[in-house]
Amino acid sequence: ILAIDQGTTGTTCIVFDEGGRPAGRAYREFMQHFPRPGWVEHDAAEIWDVSHAVAGEALDDAGVVPGELEAVGITNQRETVVCWDPSTGEPLHRALVWQDRRTAGRCDELREAGEEDRIRERTGLVLDPYFSATKIEWLLRNVDGLEQKAREGRAVFGTIDAWLLFKLCGEHATDPSNASRTLLFDIASGGWDAELLELFGVPERSLPEVRASCGELGRTRDFHGHEVPVSGVAGDQQAALFGQRCIEPGLGKNTYGTGSFVLINQGTSVPPVQEGLLSTVAWQVGGQLTY
Repeated sequence: ILAIDQGTTGTTCIVFDEGGRPAGRAYREFMQHFPRPGWVEHDAAEIWDVSHAVAGEALDDAGVVPGELEAVGITNQRETVVCWDPSTGEPLHRALVWQDRRTAGRCDELREAGEEDRIRERTGLVLDPYFSATKIEWLLRNVDGLEQKAREGRAVFGTIDAWLLFKLCGEHATDPSNASRTLLFDIASGGWDAELLELFGVPERSLPEVRASCGELGRTRDFHGHEVPVSGVAGDQQAALFGQRCIEPGLGKNTYGTGSFVLINQGTSVPPVQEGLLSTVAWQVGGQLTY
């Protein structure tokens, strides 16, 4: 199994054997772009090139030949937004990274307009530039012709998992752990929220289809000689929660990375809104969401 861990500063790929033991590994960093103070961008094409190359190096390190690879899994930096042309697969702007603060003023406007309670209730999140919705709105408002292209299906958006899935499989899809970090996803119903899409001016057709975190999300197309399913997708912190076997309610973990993230499994009921805490989807296995 090839695991692709696409992080904020680099991509790590690890090949695991049948016993779950690491058999091959590779890592490479990519450029960070800071066009203005508080603005953080990535070149999505470079992220794909680096991830593709590192995957090949890990497969070579493990001595995997065509026919031996069973599946690919993806975990990714969350909230970062990529916009691309679905017909060419080319990015239409640099990716806006989760750390980017350019939409802080817009979040203040929405808060003053009394929108935070509705957003908090539907998404489990607070109104903050950290999440994806105001980044997508900014792109739609500031990139020439992008709004029209999005309405016509000539521009699509996605978090990094969706971008990698598209490049690997040609599928425009995401999973609930990533979708729930966009401010556009109703965590109770498990789908994109029409009222929030309208609030941020995001055409639903421009967003990925939400599929279960575990199962066949797509099939790779001649990926280093392998045509195999992408069988698992989860945002990095939710993936870490699962990887630390916090699969029962009450179990939790803390990750120290670019940031520090505490997550606790809350089971299959949406947690009540609590001051200072976020509610989010941990994963979906079969038809069941875990929070």
